[in-house]
Amino acid sequence: MLNIEIVSDVVCPWCFIGLRRLSAAIELVRQDTPGFACRKRWLPFFLNPDTPPEGEPYLPFLINKFGGRERVEAIFARIREAGRAHGLDYAFEKIQVRANTLDAHRLVYWAQQQGDAERLVEGLFVAQFQRGDNVGDRAVLGRVAAEAGYDAGAVATWLSSEQGREEVLAEERAVRALGVTSVPTFIFDRRHAVVGAEDPAVLAEAIRHCWKA
Repeated sequence: MLNIEIVSDVVCPWCFIGLRRLSAAIELVRQDTPGFACRKRWLPFFLNPDTPPEGEPYLPFLINKFGGRERVEAIFARIREAGRAHGLDYAFEKIQVRANTLDAHRLVYWAQQQGDAERLVEGLFVAQFQRGDNVGDRAVLGRVAAEAGYDAGAVATWLSSEQGREEVLAEERAVRALGVTSVPTFIFDRRHAVVGAEDPAVLAEAIRHCWKA
C-alpha cells in the first residue's frame, strides 16, 4: 500500500486541478502495475495564513496581491484552461469572500479519522470554485459534509467546538518543517515529493518509482 499525502488548501485553484491529475496518474499506474494499491491522506496548508477569521472581499485582495485586475483575469483564464482538460469549470466570478480555511481543515481532519475523505475534499473544492460558497462559513461546511454522506448533527457538533484546532495547526507546521512552501505538494511514502499540479504522466512516474522501491 503506497501512502500518498496531499498537501493542499481548499482555496487553492491549482489544488483542485492537482486532485484530478493525481486521480488520472493513479489510473495510469494501475494499467501497467499489477497489484498497485494506495491510500490518500490530506495534510493542511494555509495558502493565505493572514486571512481574518471572518474572511474578506475576494477580488480586491487578488487585485492588490497581483497588481491589477488585468493580471488577475489572466491568471483566471490560465486556470480555467487547465481545468477544462479535467472537466472542471471555474466560476471565479461567483466568489465573494476570501475564506479562512481553518474550519475546513478541521473538518477534513475529522473526516479522515473515519476513513477516506476524498468525497468531502472534492465537495469543498466544488463549493469554493464552482458555487462560489464561503468555505469558511460553518453552515456551508455542514452542507458540504452532509452532501458527502456525513451525519449533519455530528458535523455541527464538531465544527461548533474547538476540537482538532491545535492538531491541524501542528500538522501545518510539520508540513512546512518538511520544506513545503507551495501547494499542491504530493508526498509518496515520505520518500519522494512532487511540487505543483504536474501532468499525470509526471505524477505516475513518481508513483511507480516509489512503488518499486
